[in-house]
Amino acid sequence: MEKQFMKGNEAIAEAAVRAGCRFFAGYPISPQNEIPEYMSRRMPEVNGKFIQGESEIASIYMVFGAACSGTRAMTSSSGPGISLKAEGISYLAGSSLPAVIVDVSRTGAGLGHIYPGQNDLAFFKSPGHGGFRIMVLAPSTVQEAVDLTYLAFDLADRDRNPVAVLADGVIGAMMEPVVLPEMNTHFIDKSGWILDGCDGRERRLVSSTRNTRNDLENFQKERAVMYQKWQEHDVLVEEYLTEDAEFIIAAYGTGARIAKTAIKQLREEGIKAGLVRPITLVPFPFETFKRLTNQSILGVLVVEMCIPSQMLADVQLGLAGQVKAYTFGRGGGIILTPAEVVEKVHSILIKEE
Repeated sequence: MEKQFMKGNEAIAEAAVRAGCRFFAGYPISPQNEIPEYMSRRMPEVNGKFIQGESEIASIYMVFGAACSGTRAMTSSSGPGISLKAEGISYLAGSSLPAVIVDVSRTGAGLGHIYPGQNDLAFFKSPGHGGFRIMVLAPSTVQEAVDLTYLAFDLADRDRNPVAVLADGVIGAMMEPVVLPEMNTHFIDKSGWILDGCDGRERRLVSSTRNTRNDLENFQKERAVMYQKWQEHDVLVEEYLTEDAEFIIAAYGTGARIAKTAIKQLREEGIKAGLVRPITLVPFPFETFKRLTNQSILGVLVVEMCIPSQMLADVQLGLAGQVKAYTFGRGGGIILTPAEVVEKVHSILIKEE
């Protein structure tokens, strides 16, 4: 297919349309504003519905309502707006409703600023009350943002559970060539549970409230089984030059792009560095890190555009105490540089000698 030159946010929106999204509700907040702007033009062209809600809270519950009807629905936001959607995400999960939430993350905490950051991973690992989980996909290129957004709708429908696409302000704003997927015409049958009028059938109820404590516990047990299946079958991870690596950098999203450049420089210096890039942050590639501990790795550096690190704990779980993990990040919306990553690796190796 022909490549197109697209901005990340607009490519995400178009991928959603082509995945079958026919309802979008959102509220303006930088750096994701091109997504609702694009959807406001595109939804009417495909007989879909666009609503700019009066707030982020209203928008997530509009998505809840659309999902009840079986419509593929999406919202997008950033930072503070994602926080406001937390309760609605919990209700989506508790009601077994599929939806896609796109977060083009910014620096924080609080209002923070519109500058890009990787501050929201901890939020998506526990995105609301109730102890539930949602799958989290983290693109590092505009093409991958397209592919993962398209995939997110299928995963959401398969599991009847929300799925998050966690990008950042750099990916949302950059322009790269992409190949867009065809319009999706194959969808999971939802006729057994959607609310489409009860003429000729039994009444249905979509709710996060269960009749008894046993009903609620059984639902939670079923979800726990689903989460374990994610860990066994749905982990996505990229390994870059890890076969002979003696030092590993762990990074995702824009941080991983920067890390790759740093690794090339380190290799030129004779330092055998490699990259592990989680593409699914939930489920996390614990087994990849566990396997690398058999290679006499000198250390693992977790690189992120945030302070403090949000991925460190997961990396440490994968390493199981066999290899020491370090962190390097820049905060305040400052984008780290390959030279800074190289310098950090040098300081670690000197310290470990």
